[in-house]
Amino acid sequence: MFDPAASVSGRGAIAEQPLPQLAPQPGRDRRVVVTGAAGFVGAHTCRALAADGWRVLALVRDAAKAAERLAHLPVEIRVGDILDAPYLRSSMDGATAVVHLAAVAIERDGDTYESANVNATRAVIDAAIAAQVRRIVHMSQNGSDSRSPHRFLRSKGIAQDLVTLSGLEWTVLRPSVIFGQEDAFVNVLARLVRLTPFILPLPANGRARFQPIAVDDVAAVIAKALTDDATRGRMFPLGGSVELTLRQIAERVLVAMKAHRTIIGVPTAAVRPFVAALWHLVPRPPVTTELLDTLALDNTVPGNTLTTVFGITPTPFAPEELLYLKRVTSGSALRSLFKR
Repeated sequence: MFDPAASVSGRGAIAEQPLPQLAPQPGRDRRVVVTGAAGFVGAHTCRALAADGWRVLALVRDAAKAAERLAHLPVEIRVGDILDAPYLRSSMDGATAVVHLAAVAIERDGDTYESANVNATRAVIDAAIAAQVRRIVHMSQNGSDSRSPHRFLRSKGIAQDLVTLSGLEWTVLRPSVIFGQEDAFVNVLARLVRLTPFILPLPANGRARFQPIAVDDVAAVIAKALTDDATRGRMFPLGGSVELTLRQIAERVLVAMKAHRTIIGVPTAAVRPFVAALWHLVPRPPVTTELLDTLALDNTVPGNTLTTVFGITPTPFAPEELLYLKRVTSGSALRSLFKR
């Protein structure tokens, strides 16, 4: 149903107009490698870094997605698998820094938490060290912990530990759910609205609290962190302007979509059999039993560094920021379950 790692607005969409060509400036000829560059956060990050004068090498695995999301940006695109050591090592040559965003929240097509979240992070660290790239900004997850009983959060916690113990000059970001036009959190909730014509069931009784943060705010933090020496060796919790329950999030989504549903909180145990069955019935289920459990956990960030450290005014999670959700149709919601 939801991807708590992803994590909607016109601001969240990547503008299609090309960036202005930036003339080289003293001290600005910097090269950064971005993993997961064609992903949701990756595409916005590439745009923010290019606008900030970085020469961006975007590492992607899906050439078609890269063409859709990155072709209009002044970045170099290199297709490959970051678990391919020669590909990754050669990509690091001449780089000043690396931004590691590649990860998965749902295991599918051979991408396990161990391979995509843990082993990939280890590979990035090894390649950076071999290429003498000292600076790394790593995207972790609020709630990640190597001792967590939840496999997803545990894998993100192990990856986070690898980074902090690497000897590199690291910065770790720990956002709450991230929203934006291509996210896998609010978009999935909107699809659920279209697939349930009368009622909208919410797991864990819809009581878990989140602090949604806009993807462009996250991208701005990454750009600031790369150039601020004071962020080295530190972890930063990131969230939006307000804490919201899942029910309150759903209410804002309904307003944005001009849809009417009766919201019903459902115990997680009651939803689990349906989610388990769905995993075997459709090629691309929107949630797994693993992620279902994380939806019962509060995901808020006391001491929000988005404002206190980075000086960014959060984009509000408000219906006027979610208007693009109106284009989600019953047909597109159904097709999303079967898209390979």
